[in-house]
Amino acid sequence: MPKLFSYGTLQQKNVQLANFGRELSGNKDILQGYIVGEVEITDERVLRESGKALHPILRLSGNTADEVSGTVFELTDAELVQADDYEVDAYVRLKTVLKSGTECWIYAAAAVTCTNSQLRAEP
Repeated sequence: MPKLFSYGTLQQKNVQLANFGRELSGNKDILQGYIVGEVEITDERVLRESGKALHPILRLSGNTADEVSGTVFELTDAELVQADDYEVDAYVRLKTVLKSGTECWIYAAAAVTCTNSQLRAEP
């Protein structure tokens, strides 16, 4: 089963139910070499399901000291396609390895989608 690292709205129960028809269970993990920025969402479906106009978005920093906390979920192949449908064009799905050594998919910035003033480090 594919694994997906979520650091944002896919961790919300309401988003999981709307997209997968079930609540996901997962394990906490850390992604190194990325920082989190924000992207404005205009897609009506995503706005309705998440309840948020600003979503977090990963930006590659290349610095292993930069870390993003999140949750790793196991999905079916069909659910991974459903997750792709949920994510807007600002995101691209990439395969990576987390701090724990777990290989998984992430959704990161497809292009420059936020300004330096919108960048923030995860606590």
